[in-house]
Amino acid sequence: MNISAPFIRRPVATSLLMLAILLAGFAAYPFLPVADLPNVDFPTIQVSATFPGASPQTMAATVAAPLERQLAEIPGVAQLTSTSVYGTSQIAVQFALDRNIGIAAEDVQAAINAAAGSLPRTMCWPSTSPSLTGWRRW
Repeated sequence: MNISAPFIRRPVATSLLMLAILLAGFAAYPFLPVADLPNVDFPTIQVSATFPGASPQTMAATVAAPLERQLAEIPGVAQLTSTSVYGTSQIAVQFALDRNIGIAAEDVQAAINAAAGSLPRTMCWPSTSPSLTGWRRW
């Protein structure tokens, strides 16, 4: 016996069954647990550096560029964004979702320490955490 034989012999019942399944699908659609914009927190670390009196071009060339080179070498970096204005550079380092933020913070601090030789000696020490409110001098 073929599995499709009862459906071929009863076309009206088959059409009604198909219509019932279609209506059940339309009725259940609004209850699907899918969000248009899922609530996801990307592991992101903000690095801020100040060099009082420096122009945006100087900040980009002498402060942001060496830091970006070191930060880009960290494994798991998904996006690196920097902004330089008068006397301040801000670099946002976004990591992959599976990256532990604590280990990533240690890697960022190590990258800053590695870039220390390329940064101007008179600038303030880059900050990597919102909890660090003061600046440390070199």
